[in-house]
Parts: sequence; C-alpha cells; structure tokens
Amino acid sequence: MMLFEQSPLFIVLLPITAALLCPLLSKLKKKLGSYVVMAALFGAMLSAFTTLSRTLNDGGSKVHYWMGNWPAPIGIEFVVDPLNSLVLCMITVLAFLISIYSIPFLKDEEWLVYGGYYSLYALLTVGLCGMVATGDLFNMYVFLEVMSIAGYGLIALGGKKSMLAAFRYLLIGTIGASFYLLGTAFIYSLTGSLNMADIAVRITPFYSTPLFAMACACFLVAFGIKMALFPLHGWQPDSYTFAHPGAIGFIAGCMSKVPAYAMIRVFFYVFGVNNPVVEHLLNVLGVLGIAGILIGSVMALAQYDFRRMLAYSSVAQLGYIAIGLAMGNMYGFIGAVLHLINHAFMKACLFLVVGGLTYRYGEINLYRLGGLNNKMPISTIAIILAVLSMVGIPPTAGFFSKWYLLLGAYEGAQYIYIVVLVVSSLLNALYFFRIIEQMFVEKEATLTEIHKPETKFGLPVTMIIPIATTGLSILILGIYSTDIVSRIIKLGLPEVFVR
Repeated sequence: MMLFEQSPLFIVLLPITAALLCPLLSKLKKKLGSYVVMAALFGAMLSAFTTLSRTLNDGGSKVHYWMGNWPAPIGIEFVVDPLNSLVLCMITVLAFLISIYSIPFLKDEEWLVYGGYYSLYALLTVGLCGMVATGDLFNMYVFLEVMSIAGYGLIALGGKKSMLAAFRYLLIGTIGASFYLLGTAFIYSLTGSLNMADIAVRITPFYSTPLFAMACACFLVAFGIKMALFPLHGWQPDSYTFAHPGAIGFIAGCMSKVPAYAMIRVFFYVFGVNNPVVEHLLNVLGVLGIAGILIGSVMALAQYDFRRMLAYSSVAQLGYIAIGLAMGNMYGFIGAVLHLINHAFMKACLFLVVGGLTYRYGEINLYRLGGLNNKMPISTIAIILAVLSMVGIPPTAGFFSKWYLLLGAYEGAQYIYIVVLVVSSLLNALYFFRIIEQMFVEKEATLTEIHKPETKFGLPVTMIIPIATTGLSILILGIYSTDIVSRIIKLGLPEVFVR
C-alpha cells in the first residue's frame, strides 16, 4: 500500500537513480548500466499506469504528492490527474520500448559511450516526466533544463553533423529557457508564489496588468521554441535529421509533445482562458498553427531525405495541436490532447523504421525504398499504419484526433480551421503515400547491407519488437479513442469546459 502511494515519485526517482548509477555500472561491465536503466524505465512505466489507475478510481480527482511531507505552497509537490497521468504513460511506454530498440546501435561502442548514452536517455525521461508531473512553475523550469541538456547530448551523439545541430539547438533552446524563466519571475512578482494551484487563485486580480501580458508572451515564446512551433522551429529539422538513430524515435515522439502539454497546463489550468490576455494569445497561437500546418506540409513535400521529411511533418502536426487549443472549446481541446498522444506514437513509429533502415542499409532516401515490403515486412506494416494515421484514415488514431478538431472548428464556427485541416490532410496524403508507392510499386532498389539481417524480418529482435508495438499502438489508440476521451481526457478537462 505504501509503494502504491509513492507511485508519482517513482516515475521520476527510478530513472534518475539509474542515470546516476549507469556510468559506474557500465565501467564494471559494459551492458550492466543499460540493463539497470531499462529496469528503471519499466518500473517508471508501471508507476505511471498505477498513478493513472489511482486518479481514475478516485473519479478523476487530483493526487497530490508533497516532497518531504512539506505541504504546498511552501513545499514542492507533484500533482497528477487523469490527463497528465495519460501523458506520463505515453512517455514511459515509449522510453522503455526505445531503450530496448537502441541496443544494436551501441553494441560496438566503448563502455563510456554505452553508459553515457543510457545515462542521458534516463535523464531525458526524468526531465520529460518531471515537467508533466510537477505542480511548481520553477521546478518545471528545472525539469525543462534536465530534458534539454539530455536532449542536446543525445543529438550530439549522432555523428559529426549532429554536433552542429546540437549546438544550434542549445543556442535556441537557451533563449527559450530564458523566456520561460522571465515569465516565471513576472508571475512570482505578481503573486508571490510559484505553486501552480496557488497562482491560479492569486493571479485573478492581475489579468489586466501589462506584467501579466508580458509573462504570457514569454511563456508562449518559451513553449513555442521547445515544441518547435512555427516560426520558432529552426532548430528542429537538423536535430531530427542528424540525432543518434537509436534515440531519435524518443526525441521526436516526446520532446516536442511535453512542452505542448506544459503550454496547456499553464494557459488552461493556471491562468485560465476566461481572460482577454489569454484569449488574444490563443488567437496568435491559431495563426501560427495555420502557418505551421501549411508551410510544414509544403516543406515536407519537397524533401527526399526520409528523416527531414518527418521533421517538417512534425512542424505541421504540432500546428494541429496549436489550432485545437486556439479554438477555445471542448472539442478543440480534446482534439489537441488526443493528437498530442497519437502523434507521439505515430512519429516514434516512423522514426524507428527510419532507424532500422539506417542500421541495415545506411539508406534514408525516400526514392530508394523499392522492395522494402519483402526485405522488412514488419517495418512495412508499421509504416502503412503510421501513414494511414498521419493522413487521417479510420480506424487509425490520427482520424479520431482530426475528427475532434473538425468538430471543434464547426462548433466554434471557425471554418478556416476546417479548410486548413482538409488541405493539410491532402498534402499529408501526397507526401506520405509516395512512401507506400516506392515500397510496393517501384522496382527493388539496389542497397548495400551494412548489417546482415539477423531474423527473417530484416532487423534484430530488439528493434522489431518496439517497431511492431508502436505500430500496433496506433491501431489500438484509434479503436479505443472513444474510451480514452470519455474515461480519461474528459475527467481532466479545464473548469471552463466543465461548467
């Protein structure tokens, strides 16, 4: 029972402990540290599902965990509800699966690289989970920095070109973190508190002040940079293209979604959307979302590098989340949150397949995929499911999040969003269906194998299992989307949508 009550803490405590022990254990025996990290991530995943179960069993009520038994707002607390518990489950599932997937990429590395990789990987999980679970604005900044520093390291491990990509991300990411810290300072000067629940009560008299408007603008820029919202996405294409192939599935799946959730948490739950400043901010977010969807889709259409196409596709997909929030109604909000979850698995699945291509052939050209359906059948099925979901074909997950976005646009009489969603789906079909065309229609490409196939599926088992699982998850999330919305997301809606 005691362990059950400690579940919110274990989500962060287990990975950070493993991250600290990993280099030492890897020195003793190269693979030992990685096994400890994987076990810790599995434990964090179980803790996340336990926490979700606790919130659902309590009728959707929040679970407060006070560090050192110091009550908020004096002490530091974790606050979990059905919504952020769902996001924690998303992060930990992908973290555990992709930690297994990374093994073949590191088998020839020295112990220092092996241990350093898994230590950074565990710290990235800590940062992501901490940002989602914390109930304190300043501690969100701390976890944001942990996430960013670990992300810089994993991107830099990708090779020579990745060093420049990581450095560019470091420079732009530091600007984003500085804006976040400024926004936090402004809010503290107004309310005298850093606890989110406390701020939500104290901030009301300051809605019309210039300092509150400046704080909101700072948070928008900070989260926009971290989630690669157009036009603040300049760091993302190179980072996604040159990052370590073992980690990019996790980076692309979660590192942009967690800042998006943080934006939701701050603007919808702490500040509230029933004030003119946040209303104007959401209008700006809608314009940026539309631009990101259209420009990101067009840029993705122009790429021949599979990784770069997926990077620009992510810019467009994050635009869906932005316009869903900008709609300012329940259906738009549900669509945004559902797409946040769905896209994490869709994009992780696609990048895992790309990593598989890199591992076996070193080939990532979109126009050299002929015959892949025969050489890598499981990967081909995963690609088909992910592509159908990205375009929005039922019963895959992407259809249902787009459906809620369309409902939100219709309910709010915001017909421009309907037009944008339809146009973007057509563009998605253009640049994603060419992948299927290349695999099934074009003649078999002549590719040189860097690694011989270890199984009949073309890749090692440790890579096949995560690819198959994420691909299957896209279908499961679609089939059970109604239950996810009714039993989880609706229990965690902001008060403005519940009234």
